[in-house]
Amino acid sequence: MPKHVAVIMDGNGRWAKKRFLPRVAGHVKGVELVREMVRACLERGVQYLTLFAFSSENWRRPQEEVTLLMQLFVKALEQEVEKLDRNGVRLRVIGDLERFEPRLQELIRQAEAKTASNTRLDLTIAANYGGRWDIMQATNQMLAAQPEKRAGWQECDLEPHLSMSFAPEPDLFIRTGGEERISNFLLWQLAYTELYFTPTLWPDFDTAEFDKAILSFQQRERRFGRTSEQLVEKNNA
Repeated sequence: MPKHVAVIMDGNGRWAKKRFLPRVAGHVKGVELVREMVRACLERGVQYLTLFAFSSENWRRPQEEVTLLMQLFVKALEQEVEKLDRNGVRLRVIGDLERFEPRLQELIRQAEAKTASNTRLDLTIAANYGGRWDIMQATNQMLAAQPEKRAGWQECDLEPHLSMSFAPEPDLFIRTGGEERISNFLLWQLAYTELYFTPTLWPDFDTAEFDKAILSFQQRERRFGRTSEQLVEKNNA
């Protein structure tokens, strides 16, 4: 079972369009699928779930859609945090949050504080997040804390400053909706992650589809630069 699953939830707008519904209807349905995904991870023993909810590039979408997405974010925080807390889920939000309105920022702080002691599942929402931004902000933080690193630094110096420093690197990356790219999501952390792409639109990505992704992961050999023979020797040691 993968310990950490990361997901790009793609296809909400196309799901709505196929049904002659406004795009926001797809986003509303997508929020319902987040609940199902959290429940599935709890039942299967996944320890970390990271969801790409809003990228730094998504501000380019029509203003009406962006406004509705922000309203959905606020509503989800107001309605879901109590349930997450009861089920032992710790919620974190990563990204450049300063662009969000003060009410949303405050709800995020309250949700993170309320669920901080929970240990069954770490649920991370990436919002106004980009992988390049993450590496840049981590580099700036590192150099501010350790100016001597300007003369040279290693991966281990940077990693504590990355947004996902609290979690192991993802074992399994899932992207729904048919696109086959990682779209500036967790660029540093996905170096050795198993990638799974599916044409299934996010609102249709139910637990059966999730299990297909897990099965695909379980059938792969993760060598991390080693040979198959070395893995056999390691496992038999």
